[in-house]
Formats: sequence, C-alpha cells, structure tokens
Amino acid sequence: MLSSVLLWVLAASGLFSLSVADSSKTPSSYINYTTVTGYFLQDEPSTNASTFNFMTTNFGLINRTYPADTTLHSHHNLTQWQRFKHQVTQLNREAPRGTEYKLLYMGRHGDGYHNDAQAYYGTPAWNCYYSELDGNSTVTWSDAHLSALGVSQALAVNEFWASEIKDQKIPTPQSYYTSPLTRCLQTANYTFNGLDLPARHPFIPLVKEYFREGISGHTCDRRSNETYIHDLFPSYTIEPGFTQDDELWVALHGETSTDQAVRSKRVLDSVFSTDGSTYISITSHSGEIGSILSVLGHQAFGLSTGAAIPVLVKAQTIGGASATTALQPYTALCTCTSPPAVTATTSVCAYPPAETSPGI
Repeated sequence: MLSSVLLWVLAASGLFSLSVADSSKTPSSYINYTTVTGYFLQDEPSTNASTFNFMTTNFGLINRTYPADTTLHSHHNLTQWQRFKHQVTQLNREAPRGTEYKLLYMGRHGDGYHNDAQAYYGTPAWNCYYSELDGNSTVTWSDAHLSALGVSQALAVNEFWASEIKDQKIPTPQSYYTSPLTRCLQTANYTFNGLDLPARHPFIPLVKEYFREGISGHTCDRRSNETYIHDLFPSYTIEPGFTQDDELWVALHGETSTDQAVRSKRVLDSVFSTDGSTYISITSHSGEIGSILSVLGHQAFGLSTGAAIPVLVKAQTIGGASATTALQPYTALCTCTSPPAVTATTSVCAYPPAETSPGI
C-alpha cells in the first residue's frame, strides 16, 4: 500500500490527478454549459430512466412545434427531426457572439464481460475483490471487451440509426468521439459502421483519453496501450498527446467524483473549443456520461448498456476566469484479502466516505 506521503508526491507529479494537462496561465475566458430542456423526453422529470427506451420513442424527441417553424414555407411534409434541425440552425443563427448550440448523441457501450462478472459475483463481492483481478478461468475483464450480448446491443442501435436516417431524416453526427477503452471502441464501430452517412462526415472517431470511465482500481477501467488501440482500429484517429501506456490508472486507487467532473468539463472544453460541428457523437460509459450530464446541468439519467441519450447544449464563452476546484489525490479503495461469499447482498467493504462504486 502506498503511503499518504507518496500519494501526495504522485499527485503533485500528475499521476494521481489530471493537473499535467493544465496551463500555468490563468485563462482569459471559460465555457459555461447548460442543457436546453423541452426538446427530449429524457429532459423531463416525469420520464423514468429505468424503463425508458430511446429506440421506440424516436430518440426521445418530443412531438411539438418550434418557434422556427414559422420561418418555413411549409413544414407539414417535414419530419420532427427535420424541423428540430431547422430549430437548432435558427438558434445558432440568432445566438449572440460567444454562444452556440450543439446536440450531443451520447451512447453507453454495450454489455461487457466485466458487466457479466459483476452480475455473476454480485456487486459487493465485485467491488471489494473480483474487480481488482484481470479475470477468472473463463473470461478476461481487464479493459473488458463486449460480450455477445453487447455486440447484439450495438448492432440493434445500428439498425435503429439506419431507420432514423431513412425514415426520420435525423441529422447524423458530424464528428465522432470515443473513450479509449476497448468496449467503447467496439461499440462505436458496431453502431456506426455501414450507415448511410454523408461523405463529408464519415465515421472516423477521435479517441480521447478523458472520455474514459471514472478512473478506479477496477481493472476494467485500465485501458490498453496506444499500439493495441491503433492495431485494433487503424482507421480511428488518436488524439495528440495520447500516451503509449495508461498513466492515469493506478491499482487499488481511484479519482473522486469531483475530480471526474473536472475531467469531464475539460474534455467538453476541448471539443467545444476546437470542433465546429453542431451534431456530435460520444461513445462512453455510464459513469462518465453521468458526470458529463452533471456538468451540462442535465438531470441524472441512467443508461443501460447499449443505450444512448441526446442532449441539446447551450455553450457560452464568458470572459474572465472561472471558479477553480482543487484537485485531490486518488483515494485508496477498500478491498478484501479473500473472495467474499458470492451470495453477499450488502457491502462487504465500503468505499471511502462520500464515494460510491464507479460506474462501468
């Protein structure tokens, strides 16, 4: 076990925090994010996330009129998505300087072997013991791959997208981003490959480190090296500065939820400050998408494996420095020295105060 002194030393060096990428200069402006509600059922407090099916509800797009409808010569023959696209175009056209609107399609990876292992062993036993292993005699769950179920979930979403493109004329993503973890790399490929996409906006995702899952001591959250990622999907683009090995994951330690929110804000800032696209796809994880939703001011909305959520985002660039949050060193996870009973139904070994089991 690392001593507390060593933890702080490592934190200062960047190993246990995300401070390495920080600039020493005070920024002259910052981006403020808000969710524009009233367009999707997932925005509504009355929508039950545990039973909601985005594939049977037109992605959750609410059947309604828009202010921009009045600028159309005729909207009777247009689909809801075509009118929504016109509404977003009008919002951006009328937005003051420094304000823009983007639609984020955020999809959670399909079922992975780590999900199956957690279901098999039970969450208490998984959190305190099995999640720290690379796998068992049957499967490997470190940087977990999709299970057969996960592949079928992603292919179902692919069919859904194909239908939405053909029948609803949904605006397809103009840019694609993915977590570097294998289950997301695979999910993005199964979801978007082979679709009828515009030639000017092909499916060539950018792998971004900070779209990864909450960094925990679980081996499923440890990514593979850059060479592996490139060899697995050579058509994918890997962001500049991406390290060969995973320098953020540390055994038996994890980032705090507060620091994950800081990381989520930074990756959004990176996308919004460099990407002029209005429609953006992000393939990520339950915990990370939840963190992003929090940064965007969206209500909590849990996603099952393979599910997706669209969020209309208003981004305002504001002059001056934003309030800063001091980053903390990773916290040590409480673990078990031997396998607990698989039948355990309560926490065998609690996480540190104010922390919860990482999303997977």
